[in-house]
Amino acid sequence: MKKLSADTKISGTNYSIVDFWSWGFSDLLMNSLRGIFAEFLVGSALGILQTPRIEWDAYDLVYNNKKIEVKSSAYIQSWHSGRYSTISFDIGAKKLYTYDTNTYSENAVRSADIYVFCLLKEKDESVIDVLNTEQWSFYIVPTEILDNFYSHQKRISLKSLEKISKGVSCSNISKNINELC
Repeated sequence: MKKLSADTKISGTNYSIVDFWSWGFSDLLMNSLRGIFAEFLVGSALGILQTPRIEWDAYDLVYNNKKIEVKSSAYIQSWHSGRYSTISFDIGAKKLYTYDTNTYSENAVRSADIYVFCLLKEKDESVIDVLNTEQWSFYIVPTEILDNFYSHQKRISLKSLEKISKGVSCSNISKNINELC
């Protein structure tokens, strides 16, 4: 699979792929897109955006031979109802899917070596800006620590996460992950 360029034309129309991206993917507060954007932020901090992301892979990124799982959460959602969302992240073990054989593994595991929990921490609707990395905090946790402290949990709260990790800025993701590698 190769990356599309913004000027790629959509045959039979007067549009290019950037028109589609703008139309379909502008609401970055939407849970699914915010998660993909969080993967992009971590990948960009690590300098590993050369190939397109793979949907439904067992982990999100690979850096220095370490598999990385990226999770995101936010106080404000695109469907914000005046109440902040409770911050928690999925840490449940999953059955691994193998594309070559179109099968799932028998046992569920946490397949990544490192988890990066990305929190869009801004609570003011009038200034929230998903594209502003200063409004994000990143918590980096080796899977081994999750397995030791939260082996059977499916979710981790922000309070529990802060017991095992300190939030860092986007510019410090690479430094912190390099220290773990």
